[in-house]
Amino acid sequence: MKTHDLVQGSPEWDEFRLNHFGASEAAAMLGLSPKVKRSELLHMKWTGNAKEFSKFVQERILDKGHEVEALARPLVEEEIGEDLFPVTCSEGLLSASCDGLTMGEDIAFEHKLWNEELAAAVKNCELPDEYMPQCQQIMMVTGCKKVFFTVSDGTADKMVCMAVPPSQQWFERIRAGWEQFEKDLETYTPPDVKAESVGRTPESLPSLRIEVTGMVTASNLVQFKEHALEVFAGINRDLKTDQDFADAEKTVKWCGDVEDRLKAAKAHALSQTESIDVLFKAIDDITAEARNTRLELDKLVKARKEQVRTDIYNEGVNALRDHIAHLNARLGKPYMPNITADFAGAMRGKKTVASLRDAVSTTLATAKIEANAIADKIEINLKALREQAMDYAFLFSDTSLLVMKAADDLQAVITARISEHKERVAEDERKKEAAKAEVPEAESAPVPVAAAVKSEPVKQPAHVPTVATPPTLRLGQICERLGFTVNAEFLAGLGFTATIEKGAKLYHEEDFGGICLAISNHIAVVAREYRFEIAA
Repeated sequence: MKTHDLVQGSPEWDEFRLNHFGASEAAAMLGLSPKVKRSELLHMKWTGNAKEFSKFVQERILDKGHEVEALARPLVEEEIGEDLFPVTCSEGLLSASCDGLTMGEDIAFEHKLWNEELAAAVKNCELPDEYMPQCQQIMMVTGCKKVFFTVSDGTADKMVCMAVPPSQQWFERIRAGWEQFEKDLETYTPPDVKAESVGRTPESLPSLRIEVTGMVTASNLVQFKEHALEVFAGINRDLKTDQDFADAEKTVKWCGDVEDRLKAAKAHALSQTESIDVLFKAIDDITAEARNTRLELDKLVKARKEQVRTDIYNEGVNALRDHIAHLNARLGKPYMPNITADFAGAMRGKKTVASLRDAVSTTLATAKIEANAIADKIEINLKALREQAMDYAFLFSDTSLLVMKAADDLQAVITARISEHKERVAEDERKKEAAKAEVPEAESAPVPVAAAVKSEPVKQPAHVPTVATPPTLRLGQICERLGFTVNAEFLAGLGFTATIEKGAKLYHEEDFGGICLAISNHIAVVAREYRFEIAA
């Protein structure tokens, strides 16, 4: 652990945090923070805007928070019986700004302002996931044995505490999460950052002026119509961004207003004259165009919103598929299992393009982290098989299943299979030597027909299966290895009974050597019997 002489909230402290992955940012990085989105954290780190970063990630550390924390510290010191010292520290890229750390660096103090819901959870020793990553990263960086998590208003009456122990599972999750975050940061392309999208209507149309007596005495209707149609034609129908959708929705209402104004103008004209065909036709044309534009745009907004959701969903699916393909290429074969990500569930309830993209990117990052961990495990297991079982590949035809085991379990399987194989080979050699020693010289002489007829067939020795692993050796694999076909009934006659699973006949890999020996003995018996008949 490396300590840094920094004052929390100072420009130097902000700069330090921008160049490190802080404990208070870990929840946002994992997509567990309700206050800061993962995509926002990526943007802040990429832009390097310390001021903006502090507001978002540090939850705007207020003077009230510092004041209450200072009041709570002596109460906690009395509780644990040791002094606490604020410290900013790092371990590589990971950092932590501790509200307090004991001199022996074995207990850390983390304080949050009083909140009824959080206080109730802490009182029951149930720390919400939103706060767990920060506590765990503090322990990762400092090496302390526990974090004394405190919620208070600075008084003993409103103060609850719980001791948070280290969790190796959380350590691995945080470490893998930051590794993926760093990769995403290297390829990050910032979107256009805009204020909340507020719809804008097209430019205002000029006031429509109509005066009639028994004829149209004054009107700018021709110019009005020409200008209006140009405005309608220029309305954006290629909807992609939140701003586009907001503009379109506002324009839908604007078109409705235009229709209403034209209807009012027409009604006003009618009150002055009975009928003027050119006037009414122009008004009707403009009204119809406003209505058509409104209906078209309204329908387009709904259709494009659904299409954008689909496009964002497909982007997540394709990105995860490409990542799995990359991992399989790294492993040399398609060993990776199916990794699923609930993109649809993450998108549920999201209304804006930005929130949809954030939900999908966060879910994608989580799935990539899971896939990376599995790929790392497979790679370790493949290395173990290559190094320890290189000369015994025939014993590990189920490699695709074995690589998914825990390292210790795989080690046990490797040791057991090779050991049992060597024992079978040694036993076969002992039997061969014993058989050679027991065969009398006279046995090679022709046997009379009568003797051959009366002789009892040589029975196969009873087989006692050795069960070290589940049956995985298929009947077809046995035939392929032997170079000829045998059936389950024949093997059962030799003492090897198949296990039936979903119609497949399975045997224990450890029994293959015994099967070969039994078939060999059977062939020897048949050969002797056939030779007796020829001799007769």
